[in-house]
Amino acid sequence: MPLFSPAEQKQLLDLARASIQHGLDHGHALTVDADAFDTHLTEHGAAFVTLEKHRQLRGCIGSVEAYRPLVEDVAENAWNAAFRDPRFSPLNQNEFKLLQLEISILTVPEKMTFASEQDFIDQIVPGTDGIVLQDGYRRSLFLPAVWEKLPVVDTFLSHLKQKAGLPANHWSSTITFKRFYSFEFGDDD
Repeated sequence: MPLFSPAEQKQLLDLARASIQHGLDHGHALTVDADAFDTHLTEHGAAFVTLEKHRQLRGCIGSVEAYRPLVEDVAENAWNAAFRDPRFSPLNQNEFKLLQLEISILTVPEKMTFASEQDFIDQIVPGTDGIVLQDGYRRSLFLPAVWEKLPVVDTFLSHLKQKAGLPANHWSSTITFKRFYSFEFGDDD
């Protein structure tokens, strides 16, 4: 995964903020002029935008797979995190001033193979791995940053299952997992 310079990180964070402000002013995400950015930022990329207010989650939406230019993905997901995360009411102008933003740029998720739940658990690298769980139509994802709040593998996994709408102790022969990594940066960097 290509790393992003401090200047590129600032451009992406500024773009995310501009898209949220545009949403407050106009009700939709900012339309991005990809020609205004370096080629590195217009390559297809998958990003999550996480919003926090007073160090508490306020929204988090992203793309698991790269299917559009990174700058477009960041702008759209920033807007979605602010206004379409079903866990929260749409952001208002007063909250916007209190937000801290973090952007996570994902690698391509790779399917994991395992013989059992314990085999899967033994393969996880806490603090490093992002995980996508899928079983039937139920799916959930935790970014690597979630390890900071859920550092114990069993707890991390049970919360990931619950996020997908499954029981915490769920296991089946149809469950699949993909592993990915992310390059993360935010307002505090």
